[in-house]
Amino acid sequence: MRVVVIGSGIVGAGAAYHLSRRGAAVTVVDGGYPGEATQAGAGIVCPWVDHPEDDDWYRLTREGARHYPGLVEELGEDIGYAKVGALLVAEDPVDLEPVRALLRRRYAGAPEMGEVVDVATPAELFPPLSDTLSALLVPGAARVDGRSVRDALLGAAVARGAEVRTGTATLTQDGHVLLHPAGHPETSASTPPPPAPALSGTTPAGTGSSAAAPAGEASWRQAAPLHPGATAMPGIQQEPMGEGLPLEADAVIVAAGAWTGEVCRPLGVELPVFPRRGQILHATLEGVDTAWWPIILPRLGPYLLGFPDSRVVVGATVEDVGFAPRVTVGGLDEVIEAGLRVAPGLASATVSETRVGLRPVYAPGSALIGPVTDRVVVATGLSAYGLTAGPFTGELAAALALGERPPIDLTPYRPPTG
Repeated sequence: MRVVVIGSGIVGAGAAYHLSRRGAAVTVVDGGYPGEATQAGAGIVCPWVDHPEDDDWYRLTREGARHYPGLVEELGEDIGYAKVGALLVAEDPVDLEPVRALLRRRYAGAPEMGEVVDVATPAELFPPLSDTLSALLVPGAARVDGRSVRDALLGAAVARGAEVRTGTATLTQDGHVLLHPAGHPETSASTPPPPAPALSGTTPAGTGSSAAAPAGEASWRQAAPLHPGATAMPGIQQEPMGEGLPLEADAVIVAAGAWTGEVCRPLGVELPVFPRRGQILHATLEGVDTAWWPIILPRLGPYLLGFPDSRVVVGATVEDVGFAPRVTVGGLDEVIEAGLRVAPGLASATVSETRVGLRPVYAPGSALIGPVTDRVVVATGLSAYGLTAGPFTGELAAALALGERPPIDLTPYRPPTG
């Protein structure tokens, strides 16, 4: 069976990997758009603390986390995956009680999170932390390097015969794929995007991660997706070069992240997928071994996590600004100020890199996974959980494209049709 995968981020790479393992002939189209989310993601795998009132979201991210140990074994290479644990921190110990209760409730169905314990002096595990913080340790949490995962999945698919083509993919009205020479659609810049409505329990547009909701109203570390009635951000103006080369396919998977709605527009299906910008900072603590520091998840403020090479990641902003993959002074100021509030010991760290990604958000709620026509499947909308659930979502999309039964019920993620 011939399958074209539009999008080479972690979902598309996951789909290509699972398709190639099942013997399909796979062509992946790599658009190389600035702001692709996989290239910027921090790499937190800790689903049990999020989506307390949304079982569909939680089920997808929980299964995505469970997917990783087997995937690491299958790939047989270093993808930056390590169970380092997560410290949930707060100034007031009372603020930890809602998430403690949530973890206790979910433990029976997810024992892989490990036994949650109080940590009296969290700075002993993550030295730059403020000594005023209280913490819970979730030992089963892991970190992963998104770029390494994506490259390993694509590499394994190519080793089984998959082909990666560079360029802009467009769909015809009947779902056939045309590949245009490399060249990227341009952001519509004629008018600024309208502000998304701020709702109870969400982060207002443009205010970033520090505007977290009160305890118990939203996920621990991430604002909720926009209300179903929210106005989506303006799309991109497709300006492909040339007439396009037809790519033969029996099925198509569109895993184009925030660009998915625009790619699918010729099918006559409106998919309200929009970009949510996240700016992330990488810092270096010279001579310090940060490889096994736990993930830091504050109730208010940014997340922090360590990687090898004395690297600490701090992020991220949460901004509804349309297709604008730019690192801004205001965004960095927000990340740095909030990061130092939680971890003042990072003040002397060297800023080594900044990254920006456009997280794909599906306005009506949870992720978007399913067929939109009899030959086109979409898989996107993972928001801040792309690196948690991306490879598993790719497997789900691959199963749909091949006519197989997915490992979980996908009814809650079904896209609109017609």
